[in-house]
This record gives sequence, structure tokens and C-alpha cells, in this order.
Amino acid sequence: MNARDYWENQMDEENIRELSGANMDIDLVSENAPWAQCACPWNEVENTKEHRCAVKDTSICKYFRGIKYLDSVLCSYPQEE
Repeated sequence: MNARDYWENQMDEENIRELSGANMDIDLVSENAPWAQCACPWNEVENTKEHRCAVKDTSICKYFRGIKYLDSVLCSYPQEE
């Protein structure tokens, strides 16, 4: 079973709906967050904090592939496909 089928199955079992059109901010650049947070691999390679997964009303990163419950970012860096 691939990841998409797995999560679709999980959504069916938990009565979770997939809702499109969200307008949100998502990033991995929080400073002093009280929880463990991975760094954006693109930012690490370029030694910056400029790249964001999604910026409300502005853009979505070309490597952003979604969010996995509860708060994990799915990222394909450095592959764009």
C-alpha cells in the first residue's frame, strides 16, 4: 500500500474529510519554539531562513507535498517531482 492509499484509508476509518482551498502559513523556521522542530532542508543547504512551505495569500514551496497528521510537513527536497 502506498502512502496516499494509507492516508486515504486512515481518513475513511477516522471520519476525517479532506477539505480543499485552505489559505495558511506553514514553515519550519520558528525561533525558540517550545517543541522539537526539524529544519527546512532547502534553508539548511542555503544557510538561510527565507524558504517557507506555504505563505498565506502568496505562495506554496515547489517542494511542499502536504501535511501529515498531526503536524509533520511532507517535503520532497531536493526532488521537485
